[in-house]
Amino acid sequence: MAQSPVPADTREFEFADRDFRRVCELIHDRAGIALVPAKRDMVYGRLSRRLRVLGLSSFRDYLDRLERDGGEEWEAFTNALTTNLTSFFREPHHFERLRVQLGELRQAGRPTRLWTCAASTGEEPYSMAIIACEAHGSLTPSVRILATDIDTQVLATADRGVYPIERISGLDPELRSRYFQRGTGASNGLCRVRPALRKLIEFRPLNLLAPRYDVGEPVAALFCRNVMIYFDKPTQRAILGRLVQHLDRDGLLYTGHSENYLHAADLIQPCGRTLYRRAPAGAP
Repeated sequence: MAQSPVPADTREFEFADRDFRRVCELIHDRAGIALVPAKRDMVYGRLSRRLRVLGLSSFRDYLDRLERDGGEEWEAFTNALTTNLTSFFREPHHFERLRVQLGELRQAGRPTRLWTCAASTGEEPYSMAIIACEAHGSLTPSVRILATDIDTQVLATADRGVYPIERISGLDPELRSRYFQRGTGASNGLCRVRPALRKLIEFRPLNLLAPRYDVGEPVAALFCRNVMIYFDKPTQRAILGRLVQHLDRDGLLYTGHSENYLHAADLIQPCGRTLYRRAPAGAP
């Protein structure tokens, strides 16, 4: 449901046009996120919580303090403005393709690394881990998954692996039984991913604007879905240029259905529905 505009004269805190422009500049510089005017009320709602925590009375005071003192507040500022929308097995066709890919790699006897660069609260990497187990027929497949995100709060949720039980209500009952533990007593209404699944994943903070990504060996599959829509085209291109350096020679980049990369044909080339491979050297 769309958020209703908040009339300026009823707002708790002063939030002038210059304040919104300043927020836009800071979050773009910090995280590459391009905010549009329609996000102004969202920005007000999310950052107002920080003003209350810090006992400030205006956005100007908050932004002055942010730029002057920085520190941990930069993390809180970025976390507040990061959108995290996810679910288990979102866009199922990607996981069907991943299962096929992992089956092929298993037959080749190759240990496999996967990476999701916008892990959010963990549903995506845990879905990848489930597929790895299913493809190998084992809770200990020769697969390791790196899960990164700029938002440290959602990464903490992902690391815990505890969710409201309704989050897995749409999964096949056999998958629910095999990979999740239902809470009892004080944990009634919650579920936890099984420890074997959690052991397959390393959660780590990472800002896609960083000049280099310290992610180790190349990966066979890189999930970067519904992330680039928050960046402008130059930022998208710069990020893609760094991401593809970490793909195996025959690795696959999994992207969101609403993302278009015609402007980066020299970096990646389509090879299926929202799937890409590294473009060959010298591609136009």
